[in-house]
Amino acid sequence: MINVEISDIGQLPEVARNLLETFSEERFFAFFGKMGVGKTTLIKELCAALGVEDNVCSPTFAIVNEYKIVRDRSGANDFIEGEPVYHFDFYRLKSLAEAYDIGYEEYFYSGYYCFTEWTEKIEELLPERYVRVEIEEHDGRRTLTAEVRGE
Repeated sequence: MINVEISDIGQLPEVARNLLETFSEERFFAFFGKMGVGKTTLIKELCAALGVEDNVCSPTFAIVNEYKIVRDRSGANDFIEGEPVYHFDFYRLKSLAEAYDIGYEEYFYSGYYCFTEWTEKIEELLPERYVRVEIEEHDGRRTLTAEVRGE
């Protein structure tokens, strides 16, 4: 489990590396938090730590963005060049049927990294085991907690 207070955006690269190292066996990270709390910003840092060089942005309109790992920037992990990373934003989802329509199962059970935002909209579709990342904002500071669910 991780429980960390973030008072400065400059801490995010270290937080991202810590998440990937602590949960090195996991590939599915479900993010929870209010709008503007920093979910997308942290996912950008996670992708950077994984070696993604694409422009990482919220897939609000597309629902899912696919990025490619170019190289392992941290040097601490064994990521494969060309391996995909999936980034979901379910904010605009109107029903679970839309998740089925995009073929969520192919992504969620691919064995590749999946990062989901607005996960509460599809919570019943989550894999049995995943990392639950919660971010809360209090007076300009963020509190991040992360733990494996489904152990």
